Amino acid sequence: MFNVIIKFMDKITLNWLNELKDNNIAGPDVDRSMAYAKDLLKGLYTINQFSQGVTIFGSARTKEKDVYYQKAMKLGRLLAENGHPVITGGGPGIMEAANRGAFEYGGRSVGLNIILPHEQKINPYLTDTMEFHYFFARKVMLVMSSKAYAFFPGGFGTLDELSEVLMLMQGKKMPKMPFFFIGKSYWKPLIKFFTNKMLKEGMIKKEDLKIFKVTDDVREVVVAANKIGHLKIDQNIYNTFKSV
Repeated sequence: MFNVIIKFMDKITLNWLNELKDNNIAGPDVDRSMAYAKDLLKGLYTINQFSQGVTIFGSARTKEKDVYYQKAMKLGRLLAENGHPVITGGGPGIMEAANRGAFEYGGRSVGLNIILPHEQKINPYLTDTMEFHYFFARKVMLVMSSKAYAFFPGGFGTLDELSEVLMLMQGKKMPKMPFFFIGKSYWKPLIKFFTNKMLKEGMIKKEDLKIFKVTDDVREVVVAANKIGHLKIDQNIYNTFKSV
């Protein structure tokens, strides 16, 4: 049923955009809108192929000998052992580590990669992959395809991703789902900013600080995923995600 709905959406969307072109409303914005729709629809096709997993975020620059690379690899393996697909952005660093842990165990290892001018290299530890043109479409799929989120140390990209997930949960645009900051020492300054600045000055509420948990133990992520169980994407896609 899900695939039928998506194919119908695909046909309606493209017919509408083609009609705009036929009525001389063509231009870069219309072409871009068609590309947006294509990215989103291809993404929905892709994530519908597996049950909801756990998305692992983090830096593409983390090296193999780094303690967080090893932790991400351990988490990927533990999730695979418990039957949960491991989902990442498909690149190197933390993403590679998590995919590697799942892949080497024989589990489902998903990489939702992004096409960049200088190319983000796809890591070799994937069972499923898709390349996106647009960051926003990729981010929608990274969030929508999962039942729990683990944020390892990262840079601006990781901050962008974690901020959006926190905002969606805070704003009740998606249900509150397990959200973990992995690495107490790394995330401590950010958490202090949340509490000593944002909370103190009334920018967030005390209850907002309950959305996430900070830990060094990746097993907590697995426990949370096990409590939720195994769900197909279309079991909650329409009921839990509101318009974003």
